[in-house]
Amino acid sequence: MADNVVILGITPTTALIFDEEFPNLKKVDIEPYAITYSKTLPLMLKLLLDSRRILNVIKKEKQQISKYIQEFNIDVVISDNRFGLSNSLVECVYVTHQLNIVAGMFSEIANKIHHNYIRQFDEIWVPDYENNKECLAGKLSRNPALKNVKYIGPLSRLEAQPEKTEAFDYLCLLSGPEPQRTLLEEVLVKKAENSTKKIVVVRGTKHPFKNALPENIKLIDLPNAKELSQLIKASDTIICRSGYSTLMDIKQLGKEKFILIPTPGQAEQAYLADYWKEKFQAKIIEQNDLSEFNF
Repeated sequence: MADNVVILGITPTTALIFDEEFPNLKKVDIEPYAITYSKTLPLMLKLLLDSRRILNVIKKEKQQISKYIQEFNIDVVISDNRFGLSNSLVECVYVTHQLNIVAGMFSEIANKIHHNYIRQFDEIWVPDYENNKECLAGKLSRNPALKNVKYIGPLSRLEAQPEKTEAFDYLCLLSGPEPQRTLLEEVLVKKAENSTKKIVVVRGTKHPFKNALPENIKLIDLPNAKELSQLIKASDTIICRSGYSTLMDIKQLGKEKFILIPTPGQAEQAYLADYWKEKFQAKIIEQNDLSEFNF
C-alpha cells in the first residue's frame, strides 16, 4: 500500500482544500458540476431543469477518466459521488451515502437515475455504520436492492487536536452552494452583531467580507483541517447545515451541542436534521424562522 501513487481529480472549488491538505500529491482537472441552489425552487427540480448541462458534464467526465487511465496507467478509480468516473478497463468504486435518495415527489425518479449510474461501478462504498443502532444517515444509507455495497464507516478529514486558548460560545460553520451560503451568512452575522457572546464564523469561501465587525465576532474563511478541528473543539455550540459531510465531522469530534439549519429546498437535509434530532438530540431551526433566533 505504501508504494501506491495517488492522483487527485480536482475542480476549481475542491482545489482550495486539496492544495492545502495534500500539497505534494499530483492533481488533474475534472469537469465541475457547478451546481447552484435556487432561492425558491426545490433542489431536485433545479437539477431536473439543469439536466442537459449535467449530462454534458458526465459525458466530459467519461472522456477525462478514459484519458487519465491511459496516461497515468491507473489501476483503481474511486469516485466521490461523480457519476461519470466509471470505466470497464479498471476497477471502479463509487462512494456515497445516498443509496436511498429522499427528494419528496422526485424521490422515485431520482433513485432510478442514481441507481442506473452507480450500478456501472464495481463496488459501492458507504461512509456510514452498517449497524442500525450506530447509523448516522438513517434510511439514506440503506437499500437492500443494491449489491456490492460495503459500509466503510464515517469519513472525516478532522482529528482531535489540543484546544486553542481562545474559546467561543458559538461556531457558525457555513458550507454549501450559493446563494444559500451567503444568505445564511448575512442573517447569522447580523444576529451576532447584536450579541455579547463570543462567536466565530467559518465562512467556507474566499470572497471578501467587506463590513467591519465588533470584537466579539471572528471571521475565518477557509481553515485547514487542524485549525477547523481546534475551532470545533473550542466552541460550546455548533451552528451548521445538516449536510452529511458536516454531520460526520461533528460526530468525529464528539460534539453534543449543535443547531442544524437545513438548506431550504433540500429534502435530504430536512430528513437528516429530523433524524439527528430524534437520535442525537440536535436542535433544528428552519432558515425562515431565524428572525426569532438570538445568540
